[in-house]
Amino acid sequence: MESTAKRADARRNEKALLEAAASVFVTDGVDVPVRRIAAAAGVGMGTIYRHFPTRADLVVAVYRHQVDACADAGPTLLASAASPFAALRQWVELFADFLVTKHGLAAAMRNDPDTFSALHALFLDRLVPVLDDLLAAARNAGEVTAEFTAYQLLRAIGDICAGAEMVDAQYDPRLTIRLLLEGCR
Repeated sequence: MESTAKRADARRNEKALLEAAASVFVTDGVDVPVRRIAAAAGVGMGTIYRHFPTRADLVVAVYRHQVDACADAGPTLLASAASPFAALRQWVELFADFLVTKHGLAAAMRNDPDTFSALHALFLDRLVPVLDDLLAAARNAGEVTAEFTAYQLLRAIGDICAGAEMVDAQYDPRLTIRLLLEGCR
């Protein structure tokens, strides 16, 4: 029984670490001191290093965790939203949030192109089918008429979010994404 409790506790700690790291990465980038992530997660630095021996391990784990969360959200939103288009809009907002935390990943993985390629493949394998289902539901409901693929929409949103890295107080990627989605109706 004790080992099950420890495993559950370890899973909670890991999830708290991943969520805290993602949040801190948004504000401070992937090179943030580990002590900031530990403080945000409410754990000691030893806990971080026990779960993630290197910064690259942590960055990759955050990326995977967010890809999984984004993928899992699609069916849930489709089942609970007021309409398929509302589900699509909510999912795209989650996806945009994910892209913001991805900032700095390329630099962090520069020395490990195989890992970066594997993460990109995971990204496409998990998210394209989810977005495809959301688009199909919205099209079947007559809420989306524009002809484009899920992959094309993912790329467009990615390009829009890439502009957020520029220091330009007048640029709001969320507004641009809303305009893009409205153009699909």
